Amino acid sequence: MDLASEVGRAFSPEGVLSRTTEYFVPRSGQKEMALAVSKAIEGGYPLVVEASTGVGKTFSYLVPALLSGERVLLSTATKALQDQLFGRDLPRLVESLELPVMVALLKGRGSYLCLHRMEMARQERFLPAGVSVRSLARVEEWSQVTRTGDLAELPGLDERSPMIPLITSTRDNCLGSQCPRFRACHVNLARREAIAADVVVVNHHLFFADLAVRESGVAELLPSVRIAIFDEAHQLNETGVQFLGNNLSTGQLLDFSRDMLAAGLQLARGLVDWQEVVATIEQAARELRLSAGQHSPGTKLRWTDSVPEGLTANDWQLALEAVHSSCLQACTALDTVSEIAPDFVRLHERAVQLAEQAEGFAKTCHTGFVRWVDVGMQLRLVESPLDISAAVKSKMLGNSPEVAKTWIFTSATLGDDEKLSWFTKPCGLEDASVLRIGSPFNYQRQAALYVPPNFPKPGDPTHSARVAESVAIWSRQIGGRTMVLTTTLRALRTIGDVLIAAFTQLKDPLVLVQGSMPKRALIDRFREGDSLGGKGCVLVASASFWEGIDVPGDSLQLVIIDKLPFPPPKDPLAEARAKLLESQGRSAFNDYFLPEAAVALKQGAGRLIRRETDQGVLVVCDSRLVSMGYGRRLIKALPPMHRLASEQALMDRLASFTRTCTTDSLPF
Repeated sequence: MDLASEVGRAFSPEGVLSRTTEYFVPRSGQKEMALAVSKAIEGGYPLVVEASTGVGKTFSYLVPALLSGERVLLSTATKALQDQLFGRDLPRLVESLELPVMVALLKGRGSYLCLHRMEMARQERFLPAGVSVRSLARVEEWSQVTRTGDLAELPGLDERSPMIPLITSTRDNCLGSQCPRFRACHVNLARREAIAADVVVVNHHLFFADLAVRESGVAELLPSVRIAIFDEAHQLNETGVQFLGNNLSTGQLLDFSRDMLAAGLQLARGLVDWQEVVATIEQAARELRLSAGQHSPGTKLRWTDSVPEGLTANDWQLALEAVHSSCLQACTALDTVSEIAPDFVRLHERAVQLAEQAEGFAKTCHTGFVRWVDVGMQLRLVESPLDISAAVKSKMLGNSPEVAKTWIFTSATLGDDEKLSWFTKPCGLEDASVLRIGSPFNYQRQAALYVPPNFPKPGDPTHSARVAESVAIWSRQIGGRTMVLTTTLRALRTIGDVLIAAFTQLKDPLVLVQGSMPKRALIDRFREGDSLGGKGCVLVASASFWEGIDVPGDSLQLVIIDKLPFPPPKDPLAEARAKLLESQGRSAFNDYFLPEAAVALKQGAGRLIRRETDQGVLVVCDSRLVSMGYGRRLIKALPPMHRLASEQALMDRLASFTRTCTTDSLPF
């Protein structure tokens, strides 16, 4: 029996999935995608699949991949989905299909406990702010019982904890085979298990980090992998450009100087004036930061000439030269003690790399790349490719025997045209087979769209406050159950502050604002809603909350988007991409800004309906969606929701949700 036939039987109403997998419901779209993946595996060609929310795409690619009997590499955009695949979906399917398959999970080294650095931290006289001797002792206690060393297993460890850099390694500070704890290293254990496994689950960051520096172990897997599958593929291009360029930050310099001082004082005290060498690097880092002047955090300075925009050429060049010379001075000092401990050999390599990066940024930007400077508490110099198409074609889809033969790319949102050009062009996949599968949800019945007609224009200073005032009215109607997605952090703060000031009554919804607590805690509290006798919630969030957030049921019934999510026109990467299109005689607005907005809008709207029984309303507080000609293209990108004509219609719709929930809760 060929693979497609075997997969078709598995997805049939009487197939193995229906008999062994809880909650399995036959869906035509799910089976269609699974058969397409099967054919791509048998034919050995790349396939791009946009599978809308509710299709069940995870099983659609896992079942044919597992039944193929080939080695498989799975890559996701987030650690959360990575953990879900490894901990829930794959074990369930492997058991259902009765396959002798070994599955491994491989994350970046920053996700694993480094035993050597933990022991070094124990000897530190002064721990960083926010790290106590007691918290370090808890990590040491856990280190005695963990097999994997995966920090996700450590109870109560916040992903933003200042503890993490102390107890994990980076590519820069890892000692490799020279490490005294090399044999017990959790990173190496994970890599050994991955190399021996039939299915390996990684993430996009790890995959592209390996393409750039061949350091994470993925490169060792690819020669023997027959199938590579990328879920949440809509993040592939932006993730790739982060790793396929060059970066130099004052934070890197300070981390290096801190590590060098700690190693020098512990292992070679008195042999080098470590304080002086470190002080020179720290001074160079400070001068580089000061040369950029005062800017709001998050500012990006264009860098189209020899010097970033608005900076003094002489000060900037002198600062870069100081960084370069201070790193060379560190190289000289480390040379004298390199035989004492492997720590000094690795520190010397880091010093050389930092010196080379500083020297590179003093030269002209590479063709096909764009440069800018990120200004915040630290300064980050960035040189990035405009997209990943060249890397995909040469390193992934090339004819080298070291690459997988079948590449599957899938997501709920990959574009707003039949060819999925938003995704395929920047990823070099124009010749790939493309499939679009619609959602099984009845959006006309389950969801509605409302665009307020008399709102201030998006650029009006009063716009965010007006959004907040309306959110207060609308969310009270349903007792919370509302997610507000903003396009800027400024709007996030304004809307959050106004709502907190407005909701002072005991019966008012609880306002949750991004940044007030860890993301996972925010989502957990929001999902809880009023189910445990508490208040319903209004969550105000931006950026990463536009996608990957799954809140099914009554906890979320109103999604409000403040403005159409166009890319910031002054962002250096967006500006460079726009200029490239215009140089080719194309329209930057129609071919870049509009497709970007369509995909982002579709992602935000996707938070609303997550199950066949969900009901909700999407409100977009931007009249351009209905007043401008391009609004039709944006609306077409959205699911086919029922249109509400007035605010009264909106309030009536929201009231109907409340009545339904009340009726559903009655004991009879």
